[in-house]
Amino acid sequence: MTAPDLLVAAILGLVEGLTEFLPVSSTGHLIVAGSLMNYTGERAKLFEIVIQAGAIVAVCWEYRARLWTVARGLLRERSAQRFVLNLLVAFLPAALLGLAFGTAIKARLFAPVPVAAAFIAGALVILWAERRQRWRPASVRIRSVDELRWSDALKIGLAQAFALIPGTSRSGATIIGGMLFGLSRQAATEFSFFLAIPTLFAATGYEFVRNRHLLASGDLSMIGVGFAVAFVSAFFTIRALLRYVAHHDFVPFAWYRIAFGLVILGTAYAGLVRWD
Repeated sequence: MTAPDLLVAAILGLVEGLTEFLPVSSTGHLIVAGSLMNYTGERAKLFEIVIQAGAIVAVCWEYRARLWTVARGLLRERSAQRFVLNLLVAFLPAALLGLAFGTAIKARLFAPVPVAAAFIAGALVILWAERRQRWRPASVRIRSVDELRWSDALKIGLAQAFALIPGTSRSGATIIGGMLFGLSRQAATEFSFFLAIPTLFAATGYEFVRNRHLLASGDLSMIGVGFAVAFVSAFFTIRALLRYVAHHDFVPFAWYRIAFGLVILGTAYAGLVRWD
């Protein structure tokens, strides 16, 4: 494994960690970064999925006390049981739809126009959700993850299913969906973090098992570097986002999405990025 390969792994790990939990689509950023560094193909796609595990472990570490409390009380405490049930209910829609339509979605929608459209459409939804919460503060009825009912979790899970469309952003779909369904910005963000644990672990495990034959022994160094950088950058991003949402809205991310959507179109039509 050469130094340039490890540098590519570190850059992609940084991109993954910085964008996985922001409402900006980590997939779109990884595609652009990988294409600009000429790191594409099936092995590259698998690498990008596997290093998601670093970002997930960062969430587990940040919320280790909460997760341990839930694990200890799972057999006897209603609050812990409700927490796990809500995660399961929210996880199922994207999991089932992904298994059924994931391959077709990748084949038909992984192109510049659909991805850019998803970026821009997502931005418009963010602007609408923020304006709605600002003008109708009474619409916020859930200010803590512990207040969620299973029906609220199902709605957020259905919103997460939209993230199967490339460029939508899993975190953006769950956070903004949560806000539209009555969660405060902070509660929606926190539940999005928790929901990432089963969702991304399942996606990473599934893709790794299905495509592990693509990896060679020399790829382990790249995976290790990508995993470590994704973990560290995601950890600091999670903490920064929690501080940010306490006092700010997601409007800047919406304008960023619009700009990045235009970048996707520009790089694609200029031949700078391979989207095949």
